[in-house]
Order: sequence, then structure tokens, then C-alpha cells
Amino acid sequence: MNIALLGATGRVGQAFIKEAQKHGHMEIFALVRSAGTVLPIPEKQIITGNARRREDVSRLISKADTVVSCLGTDGDDTLSAAMTHIIDGMKRHHVQRLITIGTAGILQSRLMPDQYRFESAESKRKSTRAAKEHARVYEMLLAEDLDWTIICPTYLPDGDAAGVYRFEQDRLPEDGAKITVGDTAHFLYRELISPQFVRKRVGLAY
Repeated sequence: MNIALLGATGRVGQAFIKEAQKHGHMEIFALVRSAGTVLPIPEKQIITGNARRREDVSRLISKADTVVSCLGTDGDDTLSAAMTHIIDGMKRHHVQRLITIGTAGILQSRLMPDQYRFESAESKRKSTRAAKEHARVYEMLLAEDLDWTIICPTYLPDGDAAGVYRFEQDRLPEDGAKITVGDTAHFLYRELISPQFVRKRVGLAY
């Protein structure tokens, strides 16, 4: 499996590389903004570019059969802008599978099932800007004929993978409060190898 990875230098991106290397049957090609960025993959598989540039994203995806996005919101529209280019690149290069990291805010509320969690009393966050950006991405993917999965962790402290956690389609597991970066990467790898949530959101927590 050849993976096009965006967000490789972030916490989940780095943890995913570490998780994938434990098993050794994936080639990871990573897009990074700064030349000279060091990652634990062969230098020839590190591509300098910007997720906001269509041709850079296309160049990355041309090397892969699967796309993984661990991009964050960066306080602006980077995530949705990048997703536009990811979708375009996947169509251009006939790549069907995408797994992206979202947020628990875009899962359905248990209290108000017709609303996202971030729109309901279930959410404790004062700012909804990041969740709205993730919701835009989800709504973009709903309109596309791609095999996507959005992994939606709740609070993400640092920590290694234990491999024991709960997950639920479209909702956050009841009373779930956190999930480590390591276990989020562990679930990402698991979903790549054994897809269970194609064209679905999946909530992740302990």
C-alpha cells in the first residue's frame, strides 16, 4: 500500500508514521512545507510543497493508492482548501480511498440527533470555528463518490498507543472524554488495513 500523507509533521501524522513502521508493509509519501524537514521515511519520499496548492497535492497523490490527511485547521480555511485539492487529485489519479482526521464536534449529538455535537449543548467548547471547518470537509466528502472515512477523536492528549479504546459510527462513545494521539494513529492504521467505516464518520474515545 502506498500512502499519500498530508499533515505528516503534526502529532497524529508523526504517530501514524510510527504505527505504520511497526508493521512494515506501507510506503509513505509525505508532503511537507519546508525543504529539509526530517521524517523517519526515505528522503526521496518527502515532497516539499503546500497543501493549499493544487499541483503540489496532485504530485503527492500521483505516487499513492490511498490518501491519509492528518491536517489541522490552523485557524483558517486551510483544511477545506486542501480537501478541494485532495478530491481533485484523487479523481485525477484514480485514487479511491481516503482517511482523514476530523473532530468529535462533527459527530451527531446524542441530545439533539439532528445537530452536530458542536451545535448542541453537548459541546463544551466556546469557539466553533475549527468544528465548522471540519463540518465543511465532511459535507464536501458527502457529495463525492470516494471511499472516505473521517476519524473523529475527542480531546487529544499526547501518549502512546495502548490499542484499547471505544469507537462508534456517527457518534462519540458515551461519556468519552479523551483519546491519546497514539491510539488515534493506531485506529487510523487499523481502518486502513481492515475498513469498517467507509463513507462514515467514526467517534473515538476511551
